[in-house]
Amino acid sequence: MSEDNIKIIFMGTGDFSAFVLEGLIKNNYQIIGVVSQPDKVVGRKKELVKTETKKVAEKYGIEVFQPVSIRKDYQFIKDKNPDLIITCAYGQIVPRGVLEIPKYKCINVHGSLLPKLRGASPIQQAIMDDEKETGITIMEMVEKMDAGDMISSAKLKIDNEDTSKSLFLKMQVLGLDLLLDTLPKYLKGEITPIKQDESKVTFAPLIKREDEKLNLNDTRRNIYNKIRALNEEPGAYALLDDEIIKIYEAVEIDKEYKGENGQIVDTTKDLIIVKVSDGALGLKRIKPASKKVMLVRDYLNGKNNLVGKVFK
Repeated sequence: MSEDNIKIIFMGTGDFSAFVLEGLIKNNYQIIGVVSQPDKVVGRKKELVKTETKKVAEKYGIEVFQPVSIRKDYQFIKDKNPDLIITCAYGQIVPRGVLEIPKYKCINVHGSLLPKLRGASPIQQAIMDDEKETGITIMEMVEKMDAGDMISSAKLKIDNEDTSKSLFLKMQVLGLDLLLDTLPKYLKGEITPIKQDESKVTFAPLIKREDEKLNLNDTRRNIYNKIRALNEEPGAYALLDDEIIKIYEAVEIDKEYKGENGQIVDTTKDLIIVKVSDGALGLKRIKPASKKVMLVRDYLNGKNNLVGKVFK
C-alpha cells in the first residue's frame, strides 16, 4: 500500500502533536480520526479549552475522540480500522488492544535519542541534564513505555540559551521532517527497525509540582538549567518573603559573593543578582505572586530594599 491511500489515526494532544498532525494533513496523508486527551477547564472563569490537536482536526473536518481512559475505551479506533496509528505526545499509555489493530502497527514520534530519556518530559530533562544534543526517534510502539524498536532518528544541537520553549519549536520541526522522510520507506518495508540497548536506558519522568522548586544550595549551572527547562511552563520557583516567585529567565554570573545561598546580593537595572554555591544568577524575567510575568526591570520600579533578602 502506498502512503497516498493509507488510513491513519493520529493520537496526540498538545502543541508539538498539533504541529506534526497539521504537517501530515498538508502533505496529503489521509487522517481518518484524531484521538486526544479530554479538553480541560482552565482559569478563574472555568472555561473549557479544546486541545491543540482537536483544533487542528476540526479545522480540517476530521472526527475527534477524547476518552478519559484509552485503556478502557477504544471502540472508536476499532470501528475506524486504521492501517497505521501515529502517536506523538498523546499523554496516556496505549494498551495492547489498540496496538494490535493496525496492519502497519503503531509508531511513535518521541522527543529524545532513544534509549536515552524515555518518558513524559524528554525535552525538559535533556536541558536539566545539561545535554549538548538531543533529537527525535521514531519507533514502533509496545506496551512498555518508549521501549519499542527504533525506526529512524535525527539529532539536534542544544544551545546554551535554549529553553524548553525554544527547543520544543525546533523539535517539532525536526519531528515532522523526520516522520515525512521515514513514512514512505517504512510503509514499503524498506526499513528494518533496530532494538534498543536496554543497558543505555535513562528516564525523563513527568514533572511534578515538587520538582518545580529551585534548590538554591545547588550549583549555578544546575539551577540555571532547571530555570531553562521549566520555561515557559510550568516555571521554576523560589520563595521570597514566603511568597512564590516564578523565575522564567536568568543569566549565569561567574563571580563569587559573600552571604548565604539564595541571598539577593545586588541589583542592576535589569537583574536581581542571587548568590548560589559557586557564583551567582541574575534573574531577568519573573512572575511575582498574583501578578503577570514581567521583566525584572519593571519589578524593580519602586523596590529599593531587596538586597539582603533571601530566596528560600
